[in-house]
Amino acid sequence: VQLQASGGGLVQAGGSLRLSCVASGRTFSFYAVGWFRQAPGREREFVSAINWGGSSTQYADSVKGRFTMSRDNAKNTVYLQMNSLEPEDTAIYYCAAHTGLGHRDRSFEYDYWGQGTLVTVSS
Repeated sequence: VQLQASGGGLVQAGGSLRLSCVASGRTFSFYAVGWFRQAPGREREFVSAINWGGSSTQYADSVKGRFTMSRDNAKNTVYLQMNSLEPEDTAIYYCAAHTGLGHRDRSFEYDYWGQGTLVTVSS
């Protein structure tokens, strides 16, 4: 499966953005999807994950209550709604997919990766 992330941009602190991850190549509903981010000089970190049907999600503590992940399998798309953005959320955001069971929060557990979209939050 090929993944294409989009929706990043420059936003002021307290603002919102919605990221999208569009999949192509294989049946998208077979895949669980995660969002990761990487800030300059830092390691890639887990943000959120959603199961294949969209009924279950998992979030990092740093984004819980501010970010919401969802998916529309009919459109082969996963979304990350980001509200109350903080300068600390500035990073390149990547979507990734795997076919295993359960939520995964470690990057090596994902088989497919998109190219990333840059989110910059100004103070």
